[in-house]
Amino acid sequence: MNVTVFGATGAIGQLVVADLLVAGHTVTAYARNVGKVPSTWRQDVRLIVGEITDAAVIDQAVTSADAIISALGPSIDRKATGLPLIEGTRLIIEAMKRHGVERFIGNGTPSILDKRDKPNLQQTLIGFMARNLLGRAYREMLGMSDLIMNSGLDWTIVRFSAPKDGPARGVNRYGFFGTDKIGMAVTRADIAAFTAAQLTDDRFHNAAPAISN
Repeated sequence: MNVTVFGATGAIGQLVVADLLVAGHTVTAYARNVGKVPSTWRQDVRLIVGEITDAAVIDQAVTSADAIISALGPSIDRKATGLPLIEGTRLIIEAMKRHGVERFIGNGTPSILDKRDKPNLQQTLIGFMARNLLGRAYREMLGMSDLIMNSGLDWTIVRFSAPKDGPARGVNRYGFFGTDKIGMAVTRADIAAFTAAQLTDDRFHNAAPAISN
C-alpha cells in the first residue's frame, strides 16, 4: 500500500516508518524538521516537509495515498501554546476526503473514550491526571480524536498509557477498559508495530483499542 505517515520523525513515528518498509509498503513521511529525518531512510522514503497547519503541503502528502497513519501527539511542554494538532488533523481529514482516502490510523491515550469501554478506576485516574496536570495537551488530544471519530472515515485509534524505550516484547494485552485486562507500560516498538499492523488487521475498524505489554 501507499501510506502517508504524519509525525514520522517522532520516537514512535520513526518506528512506524521502519515497520512499514519492512512490510513492503511505499511510505511518504511528513516531517516538520528536516534535521530529525533519519539517514537510514535514504531513497526508501518519499519525504515531504511542512508545518502541520500547511493545507497545501498536507494535500500534497495525502495525494495518491491508500491510507494515512498519524503518530502525532501533543507536546507536554508547559510553555507550549495553542492547539495546532487539532487544526492539522482537520486539514488531514479534509485532504483525505478530497482524494478519496478512507483509512485513518492514529495514536491516542486512555483519555479518549471508546463506546466499548466500561467505567473503571484505571481509565478514570489517567483521565483525571491528564485533565489536571496536562490540560492543554489533554484538550488537544481530545479535540483531534473527536474530529477523527466523527469524520465518517474508516478509523482506528491505538490507545496507550506509558510508552517506554526498549525492544519489542509483543502486545500481550489489548481491548477495551473495563472489559479486557489492560496494563500500563508498553514499548514504543510495540506501539509502532501494532499501529502499522492495523493496515491489514480488520478487528478494530472504527474503534480505539487500548494496548499494553
